[in-house]
Amino acid sequence: MNKLLGYLLSIIFYFFFFLTLVVFQPIQWVCYRFFGYKAHKVSVDFLNFFLTYCDFFLGASVKFVNQQQLPLDRPIIFVANHQSMYDIPGLIWFLRKYHVKFISKIELTKGIPSISFNLKYGGGANIDRKDSKQAVSEIIKLGRRMKEHTWSAMIFPEGTRSKDGRLKPFQIGGIATLLKVVPTALIVPVAIENSWKIVQYGAYPLSAGAQLRWTVLSPIEPADKKPEDVVAEAENQIRIKLKQLPA
Repeated sequence: MNKLLGYLLSIIFYFFFFLTLVVFQPIQWVCYRFFGYKAHKVSVDFLNFFLTYCDFFLGASVKFVNQQQLPLDRPIIFVANHQSMYDIPGLIWFLRKYHVKFISKIELTKGIPSISFNLKYGGGANIDRKDSKQAVSEIIKLGRRMKEHTWSAMIFPEGTRSKDGRLKPFQIGGIATLLKVVPTALIVPVAIENSWKIVQYGAYPLSAGAQLRWTVLSPIEPADKKPEDVVAEAENQIRIKLKQLPA
């Protein structure tokens, strides 16, 4: 039934999703060129508000749970599992007060209305996966911006999307690099559920009725801990939330 409904609802969803991207492209440009970072940030926040709630056109539900008292006066490294592109708008919107920046593939900085503009000018790190030196350099620059502006970063340490929702082993590289530059950053795991179900049949039809969930888990103080131990603790928290403990 979800797949059958998806044939119809996907058309409606894609229409409003891409309309939102097209509408916010000039809005972002004006905000950034004439009013600077703060105005651009607000435009990006509202872009992702509309992108998040476009999920309703698929009959999906959206729920964000954050019972943690997270600081606003220190950088945060959010560590999340990654299931689909539909993870991201909700993360940006619901965590907007933490100025979350993403580490993205450099290919995404071209050709996508609104998204490419934000990746170019929003303050994140755009990395070339074929050039490890460039990638590390960009992550270091992001860490410096986090220190200077008290921004946060979002890292998907699986390295790629999980097409079936099963958690992949976490890699420590990006988190370890950021912690070298921003050793005072707080590590905060985020568990994402059911985003993969939207694209379980591919780009068309999208699946209807998915119950999207983002849950902010207990913060981890990295002081006096090895990066691999911090990453393992974050992974374990997410595994417990997703009920995917190792065999």
